[in-house]
Amino acid sequence: MRGTVFHYDADQDYGYIDGADGKRYFFTRTDLSQEIALVRGRFVEFQPDDGTARNIVAASSPAPSATPGQPGLTTETRPTRSRGLWAYFLCTVSVDFFNFNGRARRKEYWAFWLCSTVLVFALLGFGILVDLAINGFRDVSSRNAIGFLPFYIFALALNLSWIALVVRRLHDIGMSGWLVLLCFIPAIGGIALLVFGLVPSQAGKNAWGPVPAGVRV
Repeated sequence: MRGTVFHYDADQDYGYIDGADGKRYFFTRTDLSQEIALVRGRFVEFQPDDGTARNIVAASSPAPSATPGQPGLTTETRPTRSRGLWAYFLCTVSVDFFNFNGRARRKEYWAFWLCSTVLVFALLGFGILVDLAINGFRDVSSRNAIGFLPFYIFALALNLSWIALVVRRLHDIGMSGWLVLLCFIPAIGGIALLVFGLVPSQAGKNAWGPVPAGVRV
């Protein structure tokens, strides 16, 4: 069957194709038979399978330069790319700051903790240097914490983003996001965070979405 790409989310690795029969079909990169640029309006051919598009290939017709119904709107032609550690971290603390839906792969999970740890130590070092510059080596009781304000603000801002990330990681391994409450129990919270980051992604689509992009199962 022929159709056009309606949408593709490279971060969560899922998308939809509008088929020639008027129906919309779900797909992931594992359904591609060849590497193609998954841009809106791209003509493709695929095999329909109970609401899912399989064996997707590029159609012989070129992708249109405008979205149907929106003349003159040029579609994006950049190919999808995998993310690095810092890109995952920035996405977690910005786009996905309050996102409790979907799934998060292990790389996204550990990228956040690695980058946040580096920044925490950097801000602590900055605070110590500012404190010494202002107060020198005088009595500790006479010092102020103005140099540590960036650290306090950063640590406070991370709270919601790491909770949302852990919930998405739990979804990725096929478990309820409410298990994030284990992280707040003294003595076992740190162990829970470690275990959640070590369990591999659940193969295939689950109740919270398809396998995240880049995961090999």
